[in-house]
Amino acid sequence: MASSSLTTHFHPSVLQKDQNIPTQFIWPKEGLVQTKEELNEPMIDLAGFFHGDVAATAAAAEQLRAGCEKHGFFQVTNHGVDEELIRAAQDEMDSLLKLSVDKKVSLQKMPGSLWGYSGAHSDRFSSNLPWKEMFSFQYDHGSAPEELLVVDYFNNVVGKEFEKTGLVYQKYCEAMKKLSLALFQLLAISLGIDREHYKKFFEDGSSIMRCNYYPACNEPNLTLGTGPHCDPTSLTILHQDQDGGLEVFSNNKWQSVRPRPNTLVINIGDTFMALSNGRYKSCLHRAAVHKGKERRSMVYFVNPKMDKVVKPPQDLVDQKGEKIKRKYPDFTWSKLLGFTQKHYRADDTTLQSFCHWLLTNKD
Repeated sequence: MASSSLTTHFHPSVLQKDQNIPTQFIWPKEGLVQTKEELNEPMIDLAGFFHGDVAATAAAAEQLRAGCEKHGFFQVTNHGVDEELIRAAQDEMDSLLKLSVDKKVSLQKMPGSLWGYSGAHSDRFSSNLPWKEMFSFQYDHGSAPEELLVVDYFNNVVGKEFEKTGLVYQKYCEAMKKLSLALFQLLAISLGIDREHYKKFFEDGSSIMRCNYYPACNEPNLTLGTGPHCDPTSLTILHQDQDGGLEVFSNNKWQSVRPRPNTLVINIGDTFMALSNGRYKSCLHRAAVHKGKERRSMVYFVNPKMDKVVKPPQDLVDQKGEKIKRKYPDFTWSKLLGFTQKHYRADDTTLQSFCHWLLTNKD
């Protein structure tokens, strides 16, 4: 874990002015193998699904199944999220990034909190730091429309001058919720279970919105914007800028995910892998940084309600009268979240390590 003295010093947006990057940001060479190919992830057009076209829905479900069984990544077009809203959310990131270091530190995430600023995770770790700054906040799916929790946070905590920022992100989160519930319907169809099963499971969920800023880096071959990891969450909806940087480890090699106009990148997380009884993959991925070029991305991590029990639907463990072995024990999202925040830095064995920890720690 990092010492508190690191917290105020390791901010990539400040450090990018230095010719050499600090050793805390240098990653082991074996984790920095360069990508040479593009990932061949499915490109799924949601228009037919949204319009109730049976044939188009079946085709989309088949594409989804193929990608999720292989590596868990796909892109969606005609996703229904207003492009003007996406641009507005991108623009509002700039106002957060221009905050002074002292102000950012005052908004720093507290241990276990889902709200606030983090500079390279230097509040939690002291080595293999990611070359990025993050601003995260929570969005509860089950909150009433009049409960403007995101607006209240920006207005009351960040500052009254950020009320507009809060309004934009409130609307963005609402759009992400709507899209995610539609995707859960399509995921259920692709798995051959009740179309409404996952939608109902996540309707009152507790999701995380994160704005990522990757400053330009003088030595991009020595560091990473985000280290190799699998998302412990359920479903990730990513908007990456056109400079790109997302890379996925598939077929034993790193492959890049090309940014495409008017699309969103979706990937399966560990929690949904458990909800599918291991049918759909939560895959290792990372983010690169560039020399002389900054990057931005917006990520919406979809999760169930904190105390909801995560287990696959009966149709996935009892098929044609045959019992299929359960791959993971029952758990709650709050338990897995606490494990990654307090005990374990997320990687490609997070879920397996968590299950082992869960079965051997009864407190």
